[in-house]
Parts: sequence; C-alpha cells; structure tokens
Amino acid sequence: MATNAASVLDDQATHSFAKEQLKAIVERIERLEEEKKTISDDIKDVYGEAKGNGYDVKALRTIIRLRKQDANERAEQETILETYLQALGML
Repeated sequence: MATNAASVLDDQATHSFAKEQLKAIVERIERLEEEKKTISDDIKDVYGEAKGNGYDVKALRTIIRLRKQDANERAEQETILETYLQALGML
C-alpha cells in the first residue's frame, strides 16, 4: 500500500513539473512573439522613413534579400537570370 501512495506522489510531482514546464515554454513563446511584432513594426517604420526620404522601398527590400545570400549563391542566381533574360530577348 505504501508503494502505491509513493507512486501516486511521484506521478503528481512529475505531472506538476510537466505542467510548469509547459507553462514556461508557452510564456516564452508569447514574449518572443511580442518582440517579433515590435521588431517588425520597427522595420516597417524604417522603410517608411526611407520612402519619405525618397528611396525606393522595393529596391531596398531587394538589396536586403541579396545581402542575406551567400556570394556564390547570388552570383549563380544572377547568371541564371541573365541567361533567361537573354533567351527572352530582354537584354
């Protein structure tokens, strides 16, 4: 009988720990989602500021995307694009 009681206590402790761990994970995700939204809003504000100063936002977004790429990957994509544009008579 004592072993059954100990087993029940162990199960309750494990359940309580898992519940607290899950709650902590959910709260961390919620905080990160809030931070992500704040950062996203800040980025949008910077693009708005750039537009207000006469910069082309589409071009800026393209530059940001290109700078994230590896130099070799970017060169490969540019070569492919140039080949396609030539084949279509657009160059």
